Order: sequence, then structure tokens, then C-alpha cells
Amino acid sequence: MIGRLNHVAIAVPDLDAAVAQYRDMLGGKVSEPQAQPDHGVTVVFVELPNTKIELLHPLGENSPIAAFLERNASGGIHHICYEVDDIYAARDKLKAGGARVLGDGEPKIGAHDKPVLFLHPKDFCGSLVELEQA
Repeated sequence: MIGRLNHVAIAVPDLDAAVAQYRDMLGGKVSEPQAQPDHGVTVVFVELPNTKIELLHPLGENSPIAAFLERNASGGIHHICYEVDDIYAARDKLKAGGARVLGDGEPKIGAHDKPVLFLHPKDFCGSLVELEQA
């Protein structure tokens, strides 16, 4: 069911500092910041030859990333994103197998303008999993 690793998301307390680290220290190609109000985050993507790193920073008071950063003040890996060919078929198969889909269970448009879903970390070895339609 899962395909290519799309990205690994890292929550960061200071987006400018994180961009500078990935761009200047590691020599990464970084995107411009993109506000994602539906998800309560601002994102920057670091392009790698085989995948991406997504730097996440809170956008607004109700950002889920703000709560994560309260527990992890220095930041840290927030989620991992896998591509799927058909997000609805993947959702239905996962739910039938007992996996919990977060939110209302309906895909939302993510940072790549493609449908995404999040799966409960307790169902996947303690890791928050994002699925993105390829």
C-alpha cells in the first residue's frame, strides 16, 4: 500500500534559524516558507535527492505544532509521510484493519496541494504517519 517516502517533518521553534542551518551549514536547497492555515503551520521544504525534509513552525495560537514544541522545546521529528496511490482506498483498508485516522477521517489538502490524512501514532509504533496521494 505505502509507496515512496515523501518527507520527514521536523517541528522547529525558530524557522529562520532552522532554514539557515539546512541551507548554510548543510548546503540544502530550501523552499520559501508556505503558510498552511488549514493545518496551523508554516512549512519550508528542504529538497534531497531521494526525499524531502519538511520544517514545521506554528501558525496561529491553535497550531498543533505549538503543543508539540511545548513538550519538545528544541523541536524534533514530528511525523513521517508516505505516498499512496489512492488515499481513499488506503484509508478504508486501514480503518477496516483497526487503524485510527485522525480528524474527521476525510482527506485535507496538504502543502503539496494533494490530499493527505494522518494516522494515530499509537497504531504505528509511536510515530505520527501522514499519507499523501501520489
